[in-house]
Amino acid sequence: MTIDRIGVVGAGMMGSEIALVFALAGHTVRLTDATPDKVAKAIETLGRTLDKGIERGLFLAEAKAKLANLEPAASLDAYGDCDFIIEAVFEDEAVKAEIFRKLDVVAKPEALMSSNTSSISITVLSSYLKPERRARFLGTHFFSPVSRMKLVEVIPGLDTAQDSVEAAMAVCRQAGKTPIRVKDVVGFAVNRLLHALLIEAVKLVEEGVATPTDIDIGCKLGLGHPVGPFELMDLVTNRLTLQVQEILHEAYGPRFQPSPLLKQLAKAGYDGRKTGRGWHRHEKK
Repeated sequence: MTIDRIGVVGAGMMGSEIALVFALAGHTVRLTDATPDKVAKAIETLGRTLDKGIERGLFLAEAKAKLANLEPAASLDAYGDCDFIIEAVFEDEAVKAEIFRKLDVVAKPEALMSSNTSSISITVLSSYLKPERRARFLGTHFFSPVSRMKLVEVIPGLDTAQDSVEAAMAVCRQAGKTPIRVKDVVGFAVNRLLHALLIEAVKLVEEGVATPTDIDIGCKLGLGHPVGPFELMDLVTNRLTLQVQEILHEAYGPRFQPSPLLKQLAKAGYDGRKTGRGWHRHEKK
């Protein structure tokens, strides 16, 4: 299977960086969002990301030119000739379902299709496509920030064909990622491990055992983590953290019950870097 033209749906932090890594790998990448001006802003932000990366030596100088591989698209109607389409909108099954219903009409029959969901069953999401498309559908769970994190969980659904899994893993490797195959269970593998840690970290704060700052330091210096759990929640937002834990709680019961403190922060809008305040205070840019 040849994958040349890629479509990414969703120009938020995850979707835009997924688009970036494939553009840097030489693919023509279409990017769209429900809010049209968000795509232009995302591409502008990616340009600044590349500038910083070049300064740190993370990207070759010619990488900036490859940003031209990104093509803004006004709607999903432009995705009819894409070989691989990746949905990367926020974690809401109803929103994802509507996107797949539209792509089911637009995409060519042989197109490979995936979701970047972090917790929703791939088999459930595949049910929003016609049965004949489900062999070409799977999960590709990237990790944030996508431009730096190497891992991709590749998750086949109940009807996913083996050659679809192999094609997805191959195109991820070609883009510099390391894919691992994971069974289609709620939360997959890494998020179940991660959120068990996050829930326990918040409990330690609720019990007064240590502060978020000290727990972050402990995880970085004692466990070798690149960022602490509270720094990570502030990066991905407390709202998303809570959404994922609610999905895990529904699937697995009390062991993934979100803490009252996390619920308070999310409801108050203390989302982390995005808002300037979360578990830590951040200078808004």
